[in-house]
Amino acid sequence: MTEKNIKELVDKYIQLSFSVTKKAESLIKEQIGSDLTSDQHYTLRYIYQAESCNSSELAEVFDVKKSAITAIINRMWEKGLIQRTRDEDDRRIVYLTLTDKGNELYLKAEQRIHKLVESLISQFDQSEISQFIETYEKLNDILIHSKDKQMEE
Repeated sequence: MTEKNIKELVDKYIQLSFSVTKKAESLIKEQIGSDLTSDQHYTLRYIYQAESCNSSELAEVFDVKKSAITAIINRMWEKGLIQRTRDEDDRRIVYLTLTDKGNELYLKAEQRIHKLVESLISQFDQSEISQFIETYEKLNDILIHSKDKQMEE
């Protein structure tokens, strides 16, 4: 592959990645509604699936500083979406769980997002969907390993 071809592919990837990400985020934000930011929704999603976690775990999963997670958690706590529970043995550890209100808000948003994504993927045949998911998983693995290599250096 020539350097010109590589440059064209890189440019096309960057252009498509930006376009797809922005459009998808906008569509998902419409489904989430004005009650939550995207970051808050993803945080609710993670806590819902994990059932319980702490802010350090969230910071690691979302690859952000703990201060950013603390700000998100504080706003969600103020809205009554999450509950904080101190560890009985180590009071420095605070576990996060969803309140009934947080659970309900998450499930409603997730249902709307599911319908949106279903309407999009139904426009592809099964082999296209499978190939896309496989390729996307491979890209995710490459990005994770790339991040790991950078941290080792």
